[in-house]
This record gives sequence, C-alpha cells and structure tokens, in this order.
Amino acid sequence: MRRIISSIYLYLTSWRIVGQLPKDKKYILIVAPHTSNWDFVLGKCFAYQFQIKAKFFGKSQLFKPPFGWLFRLMGGIAVERSKNNNLVNFAIEYFNNSDEFILGLAPEGTRSKAEKWKLGFYHIAQGANIPIVVSYLDYRKKEAGVGMILWPSGDITSDLKKIEDFYQTITPKYPQNYNTKIL
Repeated sequence: MRRIISSIYLYLTSWRIVGQLPKDKKYILIVAPHTSNWDFVLGKCFAYQFQIKAKFFGKSQLFKPPFGWLFRLMGGIAVERSKNNNLVNFAIEYFNNSDEFILGLAPEGTRSKAEKWKLGFYHIAQGANIPIVVSYLDYRKKEAGVGMILWPSGDITSDLKKIEDFYQTITPKYPQNYNTKIL
C-alpha cells in the first residue's frame, strides 16, 4: 500500500527515482541536501519504491503524543539530543547485533544552513564495516536517487572529498540553506 501511495505521489509531482541500492543487508543511507521538511516525505517515497525498511534517528520530541506512534511506524528511533549520548557507538552496536539494518541519515543534521556536516555517519560505517550509500534529492531535476556507494577507506579526508564532489551538482529545495562544504 505504501509503495502504491508513494508511486501516485511521485507521479503527480513529476519526481522520478533513479539508481540502484546495494545488495548488502546493512548500510548507511545518507540523504542530502536536507533543506526542507519535504525531504523527509520524498525520502520515505524513495524507501517505499526501493522496498527497503530504512530506520532513522529522530529527536525524542517527535515521538511524543499525538504523532509518536506514526514516526515509530515509519521506522523512527528516538534519540535524546539534550544529553551527550554516544550515538556512534550505539549505532555501531545496533548494526553489529542485527542481521539486516539500513540506517537513513541526513548528515547536515538540520534544515537550516549547517556550518559543516555531522560526521557520525562515516564513523558508524567504518566502525560497523558497512558501506555508505550516497543518495540525493535534486529539486531542479525532480530526481531522487543513489549516487554512489562508498566503503570507508580510513582516509576520512579523501572519502569525504568524494562525497562533497558528488553533491556539488545537486540542487536543494532551498539553496540558501545548503552548505556545499562537508568539512
């Protein structure tokens, strides 16, 4: 049902899905640019079209009544952001204890302009020995897709430069809120 509804939505809004996800059962799916609440809607449509059950971390306030049940149903995992939690280790442990786990993250961490990306996605992928699937939402092309799959090499600067270079041609909904520099 979700796939049908998302297909109708994508058709009516002229968006298309491109690329292929890896066959791996565990990976981090990063999505950028993230400048609008619509990014979440399109991201969920993307997941439904690919028939993946991606989980996401969300601030704990989202999981309170009356809509908390809805965010959990969509794959949300509540995270308390007011405390200094070690989210990287939590995520690595989650990956290590799961046979299948796809974690979708928006590394900018905000819809507002971020000075730099949060790099936890890289450290999680490296610590759990899983790939980073670089996906995107291009509002100019009305295209959501997979751009590349990157296995962390350990050279964070070089790896992040590849990701940064990829996103240079992607157009966000609100370009003024997007910082094209990762570091």
